[in-house]
Order: sequence, then C-alpha cells, then structure tokens
Amino acid sequence: MAEPELRPATPADAAAIVAITRELIADGGVYPHTAEMTDDELVGYWFAPKGQLVVALLDGRIAGVYLMKPQWMGRGSHVATASYAVASAARGHGVGEALGRHSIAEARRLGYRAMQFNLVVETNTAAVKLWQKLGFRILATLPGVFRHDVHGHVGAHVMFLEL
Repeated sequence: MAEPELRPATPADAAAIVAITRELIADGGVYPHTAEMTDDELVGYWFAPKGQLVVALLDGRIAGVYLMKPQWMGRGSHVATASYAVASAARGHGVGEALGRHSIAEARRLGYRAMQFNLVVETNTAAVKLWQKLGFRILATLPGVFRHDVHGHVGAHVMFLEL
C-alpha cells in the first residue's frame, strides 16, 4: 500500500467521514460519540466552524480524518486541539501517524503554541503510544471519565505538546 495522501476535506467527503466515525462509535472504546447521534450531528461535529479538516487517502479512498481547531476561545486560542479517526481497514498502514504529523506541522504553521488532547482513552494503547512517539506527554489521567463498552468506566489522559 502507498503512503497516505493528505488533502483538505470537502463536503463531498462527509459520507466517508461519517462511516469511519460510525466504526469508531461501534467499537465503543475510543470515541465519546454514541450511536444515537444522527449523521447530520456527526457532519456538524467534523465540519465545525473555525476548524481545519483534513482527510487521508489510501489508494484513492478516504482512510482517515482529523479536525484541528482552537482548544478555547480568546486568551486560550493559541492552543490547538484535534480529533482523529482512522478506518479499521487502514490501521497499521501509517494513516494515524501521517495525520498526526501533518496536524502538528499545520498547528506550528498556523501559529499555535501548543496542542492539547483532553480525552485520550487510557485503554486505547495504540493512540497513546502514537501520541507519545510524536512528542505528547501525559499531564494527567482522569479516572473513570470514559464509559468503555467492554471495560466499564476507564480513565482518559490529558496529553500535551509544546510547539
């Protein structure tokens, strides 16, 4: 398989992004969204105002996505946050790392001073390992804040990267 190609998302990508999100929701262990959310609500989440939405393509098909935006408004707007989703069929092919590296470079280019993730589920070891590989550190673990479908209430990390 080739390297992922990254490009800005367009409205035409919405169905593929929702499909990937639905996979993660069904997994029950990585995303806070629930099956009750409508497709329109999921599109509204991903295509948020003031956000930068990027898709990764493998062999011409959307394999992943990230949304980066300011963590807070006003005095905290110099800190970015981001959400990432990778299709199950694309895992292990460098899509998550490509999205992560791209978002970090874009955050720097856009003048953010740091990136902060508020809810990295501690049992999602692949994500934790990837973010640590890319320089993020765990600042805190919030106990029991995520309702995991298999493990019950588990902790979530707050992860941080100074840019």
